Amino acid sequence: MAEARTRLNWSRLGIYAVLVAGVIVAIGPFLWMISASFMTLSEVNLTRLLPEKLLWENYATALRRANFLDIELITDPASGRLQALSVSGYIWNSARITLITVSGSLLVCIPAAYAFARMRFLGRDFLFALFLSTMMIPGIVLLIPHLLTVIWLGRLSESLLGPAGAWFNNWPALTIPFFASVFNIFLLRQFFLQIPDDLWEAARIDGAGHLRFLISVVLPLSKAPIMTIVTLGFIGSWNALMWPLLVTINDEWRPIAVGLANFVTADTPGDLNLQMAASVITVIPILVLYFVAQKQFTEGIAQTGIRG
Repeated sequence: MAEARTRLNWSRLGIYAVLVAGVIVAIGPFLWMISASFMTLSEVNLTRLLPEKLLWENYATALRRANFLDIELITDPASGRLQALSVSGYIWNSARITLITVSGSLLVCIPAAYAFARMRFLGRDFLFALFLSTMMIPGIVLLIPHLLTVIWLGRLSESLLGPAGAWFNNWPALTIPFFASVFNIFLLRQFFLQIPDDLWEAARIDGAGHLRFLISVVLPLSKAPIMTIVTLGFIGSWNALMWPLLVTINDEWRPIAVGLANFVTADTPGDLNLQMAASVITVIPILVLYFVAQKQFTEGIAQTGIRG
């Protein structure tokens, strides 16, 4: 018995050691990034782990030099009253792009997932299998076809609406291609399939159709998976880099990931402390969203995919 307990204790210690090592490897670089963002340049070059003094001004300098956010108050010279508020910068661009992308994804994915899960029509299962199979295609393979499609749709839209209908170097090219996410539709469909049919029968007795059933019954029960796709959509849109570089030619609509890349590679090649501060600024919105939606996020992942 003593030998068995000793072996069990050693096995537990081994597991704990592996877990601790994994945590250090996973969050160690992130913690050093935060620490370096408060250092002077000489402290970073000396590879110190902790700053001697917290330099909060690094964040203000990084915001200004990276053009992350620029807020201008326009006042009346005579009365001094505020006339307008001008907001620009990469953070403002990312906020607009992310809001449009996530909202459009919800408007498209929720009805599509409901149709695949609760409505019966000819070829539904085959169409869903064909739709799901597109997940096996690497995204880089579809990059050029998507670009050509956006260019063609942009020309068509401009011919009908004029300059206001431009896609290229505008928000439609940055957002509309990501409205219909295969993974989001699959995730929501798997959850919608688990809703009891008795609720649908009760709604039918009350005279409800599919639209009312979706709005009044399905959506209130689906807060966890909806928050999951909101979180994933936010992260994907906020971190987008390659696609915005392809469909934009100036900084008018380029998101924060492009601004960070420009800041790191061109603007301040030696100011590592400012680069770390800019990186922390980029990560903060994602961390805030995740900690706010952590419970719903984990529940959404755990409650879907059980039944197919």
